[in-house]
Amino acid sequence: MIEATFVTFLVGLLGATLRVATPLLFATIGELYTERSGVLNLGIEGIMFLGAFVGFAIAAKSAEAELAGYLWLGLGGAIVVGLIMGLLMAFFSVTLGVNQHVAGLGITLLSTGLALFGFRMIFGQSSVLPSIEPFAQLSIFGDLPILGPIFEQYLLTYVAFIVLLPLAWWLLYRTNYGLELRSVGENPEAADAAGVNVFRVRYITLALGAALMAIGGAFLSLAQLGAFSPGIIAGRGWVCIALVIFAKWDPIRAMWGALLFGGVFALQLRLQLLDLVDIPFEFFLALPYLVTIAALALAGRNVAYPGAYLKAYRRE
Repeated sequence: MIEATFVTFLVGLLGATLRVATPLLFATIGELYTERSGVLNLGIEGIMFLGAFVGFAIAAKSAEAELAGYLWLGLGGAIVVGLIMGLLMAFFSVTLGVNQHVAGLGITLLSTGLALFGFRMIFGQSSVLPSIEPFAQLSIFGDLPILGPIFEQYLLTYVAFIVLLPLAWWLLYRTNYGLELRSVGENPEAADAAGVNVFRVRYITLALGAALMAIGGAFLSLAQLGAFSPGIIAGRGWVCIALVIFAKWDPIRAMWGALLFGGVFALQLRLQLLDLVDIPFEFFLALPYLVTIAALALAGRNVAYPGAYLKAYRRE
């Protein structure tokens, strides 16, 4: 009986870990590519928040209009707004060359303000948050014991781990674009002398990176929660910045970082439900972030940042 209970607990924990890690993986890969180009995008928290709102708002209104594929319309809207905010960040940091910390925080404040204002304008004030029917979960192993429940996941989770992750690694290390991206992030002057358009590479990378961040936010409102709330992101954007450093700007290591945070986050929820020890629930809520800080402190020592990190490029 105890063994069966433990197996059930472990299966649920593993399945929840994959779901919690999904938005982190999307956003971390987006931030990883951005920083590889030499630009720190502190707008990630706001872009995820705005992506979550736009995706939910479009999906909710499309559902009211009885449009087919309303969830995919919402996801498409989130991607578009992510691209826009990424281009805005590129305009500030690449074209104008302003301080990247200030520009990124400005993007976060702007995105958060737009999302909260839009939510109040569209849905008004109500004690009950609006909700939609979220994406359904799929299982690639059907009704098989253990594997079936663990891999009963959203389609976006499969996309993140099976498509995005290997594609990100391949693009970064096996394509001309990846070579240009890494050279721009290490030495933009040498890359420019070799015929690489530094501004074009950084613009494309910032736009695509922000689109991935927005998908990460939209996953929460369109799949995991089926609703939008002011606390929906809950600092995940800042966690993703820490995970990039933990991963040392490598997509595979980023996956392990996302799974670490996702596993601890899923574990603390289950520990709260079990109520085995008399510990304030605030400690459990803080536990994933404390583990992330500890992992960053251990893995981030003496880390080699990209050579042109935080440096605006000016062509002579």
